[in-house]
Amino acid sequence: MGSTRGLLHFDHSVTLRVVEEIDFQAGRIEYYSYTVERAGERLYWYDPQPHPHIPELAATHPHHKHISPDIKHNRIPAPGLSFIEPNLPFLIQEVEGVVEAGG
Repeated sequence: MGSTRGLLHFDHSVTLRVVEEIDFQAGRIEYYSYTVERAGERLYWYDPQPHPHIPELAATHPHHKHISPDIKHNRIPAPGLSFIEPNLPFLIQEVEGVVEAGG
């Protein structure tokens, strides 16, 4: 078991905070948290906390994205995330899109 924490910096003061707990023997991510901020303001985040009572999230259970407005409670499915594939390529591409759109 191992853990990684890091902060990736992009243009326009956009950052991606990464937290992962990885089971190297099983070859899978056990837990993650990915947060995107601009100049210290949280734009959105991903986590795998199960919400079985929210039918709209069933397609990617337990992976989901918290978005504005009401970022803590407004969740959408996260089809780009996985426990068995690396998530960073997807996340970096997404954040680059945020930066290109003007942050």
